[in-house]
Amino acid sequence: MRLVLASASPARLATLRSAGVEPRVVVSAVDEPAVVATARAAYGDLEPADVALLLARAKCEDVSSRDDLADCVVLGCDSVLEMDGRDYGKPGDADTATERWRAMRGREGVLHTGHWLIDEREDSTGATFGVTCSTVVHFADLSDAEINAYVATGEPLSVAGGFTVDGLGGAYVTGIEGDFHNVVGVSLTTLRDMLAQLDVAWHELWSAPHG
Repeated sequence: MRLVLASASPARLATLRSAGVEPRVVVSAVDEPAVVATARAAYGDLEPADVALLLARAKCEDVSSRDDLADCVVLGCDSVLEMDGRDYGKPGDADTATERWRAMRGREGVLHTGHWLIDEREDSTGATFGVTCSTVVHFADLSDAEINAYVATGEPLSVAGGFTVDGLGGAYVTGIEGDFHNVVGVSLTTLRDMLAQLDVAWHELWSAPHG
């Protein structure tokens, strides 16, 4: 069985590869802010966990609709950090990342990762469904100098919540309650359980073709 990863995240790809899975990567063209804005206009306020699942679904559906994909299962993922009831995605710029870390330091947040699957295999039922996995993350009480140095590396600008646990930001995470891989960007146990609902055993992915 071939797994297609609808994500540009190098951390998600590395996590899957470290677990013996070599997916085909097809990056979606989803305008994330526009998707969230449209949903909020239609349904009102969204819970942070729902935002993660909404974006994971949008990415998955965008990629699965392409004509060059066949006989595969498509996985879309998206992560957001929840603090004080609000969802935080990628900071995008240094000022936002700095402000974010000044609010996060010495505190805890919940990292939500939405996972969405679409079954595009031949003779499949075309199943489409999603699950959100959530993990509590505890942050160190960084000094202003530490925040400025970290932001200057550029790493926190393009990752959900403005931090990594598997990169330079790992030294600033003091504890995790839940799934480590979920914080990196894809919960392997969640994905395994989802694939089982499609009658796909995890070990079947170990020899999945690439390309």
